[in-house]
Parts: sequence; C-alpha cells; structure tokens
Amino acid sequence: MAAITLDHLRRHAVARSLFTPTTLPRALARLGFVQADPIRAPARAQDLTLRHRVRDYRVGELERRYTRLAVEEDFFVNYGFVTPELHALMHPRSALREWPADRWAQAEAVWHFVQARGAAHPREVDAQFAHGHTINGFGGRSKASTELLDAMHYRGLLRVARRDNGIRLYAARQPHTPPEDVAATLDRLVDVLVNKYAPLPQPGLRQLVAMLQHAVPQWKGQLRAALQRATQRLPNTELDGVRWFWPEGEDPASRRWKTDERVRLLAPFDPVVWDRDRFERLWGWAYRFEAYTPPAKRVRGYYALPLLWRDEVIGWGNLSVAGGRLRADLGYVNGTPPKDRDFRRALDAELADMAACLGVSWV
Repeated sequence: MAAITLDHLRRHAVARSLFTPTTLPRALARLGFVQADPIRAPARAQDLTLRHRVRDYRVGELERRYTRLAVEEDFFVNYGFVTPELHALMHPRSALREWPADRWAQAEAVWHFVQARGAAHPREVDAQFAHGHTINGFGGRSKASTELLDAMHYRGLLRVARRDNGIRLYAARQPHTPPEDVAATLDRLVDVLVNKYAPLPQPGLRQLVAMLQHAVPQWKGQLRAALQRATQRLPNTELDGVRWFWPEGEDPASRRWKTDERVRLLAPFDPVVWDRDRFERLWGWAYRFEAYTPPAKRVRGYYALPLLWRDEVIGWGNLSVAGGRLRADLGYVNGTPPKDRDFRRALDAELADMAACLGVSWV
C-alpha cells in the first residue's frame, strides 16, 4: 500500500460514497442506513441523499415505494431507514428505562389490537384505549397512545407498515431471537458504520460507536470493547497525528477511487459531510447545520447544502421553490465561484437535476 495522503482520503471519501447511481433497492442495500429528517428545504434529507445514488430518483419515491421495498423505519445512530439485515442485528432491543407491569399490560393489549387490524393508525389506538395525555420530550402534551406506539416500535414489538400523510401506521411484529454471539453482532454493526462513513478519523469512529447505545441500549456496556476491537482489526493509517480507518479490502491510495466532473449539492446529513470534524479535516473549513440556530446568528443559512465540485467542497447553497421554479442562493468559501466553464456547466446540470427530482422547473 502506497503512503496515504490527505488528498487520497478526500478522494476516497467522495468516490466510495457517491457510487455510480443504481436502483433504489440496490442503493439502500449498499448504504445500509439512510438518515431521515422532516425538514423540506427544498426536500427531506432522505430524498436529497438518495437522488445522488439512485437513477432518475424523484422526491418522495422512498415513501411511495416503502411497502414494496426491503426496508424498515428504525433508529440506528439516528432515525431513518435500515435494511432488514441491519434491523435484525439490533433486536430484540430493550430500553434504558424498564417498563412496570401495568405498562407491559397496556403494550400487550395494544399489540393484539394492532395485530387484529393488520395496520393501525395512532388515532384508532387512542379511540380504542383512551390512554389520555402525557408530557413529551419537548415539554408539550402528547397523546399517551402515540408515545406508547413509538416505544413499542423502538422495542421492536411493532413495525412501520406505511405512512398516511406523514403519520406512521403500525403493524405487529413477532419477537426477534437474541443473537448467540453479542460481540460478533456488535462488530457487524460497527462495520455498517464504517462502510457508510469511511474513511473515518478516530474521533469520528469513537463518536459513532458511542452512538450505538441508542441502537442497542441492551449492549451499552460492551461498546467500549467493540471500539477497541475495531481499532485493532480495521485497516488504518496515521496522518498528522490522527489515525484514520476504513473497511477491510479497500486502499484509499488506489487509483480505483476516481471523482467525476460533477457539482453536487449534498444534504446536511449526507454520508460525505455528516461527520463535521472529518469535514473540517478534509476540506479545511467548518460547516454547521444551522436550521435550529437563531436567524441572526446563522452564517450560511437555514438549510445550507454543502456544494461539492469534483472532490472539493467549495461552498454551499440555500435552495427553495417559488412559483413552481427552483431558486438557488449560492455562497463560496473563497468568496467567488471557480472561473472555468466546466464548473459553470456542471453547476447548471446539478441544478437542473435537482429541479427534475423536485418536479419543478429551472431556468
């Protein structure tokens, strides 16, 4: 293996994640997990992520085809869409807070009700059981039935059958079988993370493994050992005092990792830019998600999309739709866009592709 440089890692990060667009099922299988987010600016994160990796992807396609796809809504390191294989690795899942006997009795009654219906809307469950209200995590009032359904889904007692105007409809799920080898299962979960976000600097790997406590709280006490095994078994190199890791069988210095002459506007949660520490190490400037930052303190915008040109993130874009047309407000790290015509053509092509995905026009 040749000596690995930052240029190699940058190219590796872009080329391995932005693979040749394929079918939606194959893209989901290759990614393993797609993070979801409800903000539409101009589309949800899952749509903005998949449009780069699925041929002719159109906004909302994942939700429209959900019932026919091998995919589950579930929590991994964040909430999103996971393959059945990944889902099975995380269950049977317990929770950090144990349920008392009366809560389990409620859950059992709801489970049988949902099983009998095939798929149930939260309002149907609420009408049947009238569980009342509770205080949610944001300090507001939520229906207790909705909270119970969410908790049952998290524990793997229910699955999301489909959505109705964005509301989850649930179906009953049979119990999972516990794994025989927990350590091996945790290693497979770590491999999913590394495959999704590599090459990973050691702080990023440590952060992601720690976040598995939300995916598999029942094994929280074994995550430190899983991290130690990962640092010992994964190929790696040290660069500028930081150790980087990637999947077995890959070589970041290989000529196979080629970036194309394309501009891409990436979702804030796209695998290429998700790790903000890695982002700064690879591209030399700080990118932050500012949707929840007070407007007066925003630097780049409510939902600024990192702007990738070849293997360099050179700026950002805030996109919106008005009157059936896509509007783009772009900013650049160096103050101005590249001067060459290739960039201008590639940018126009990216905005046209974005407009087609959204079903709007671009001039």
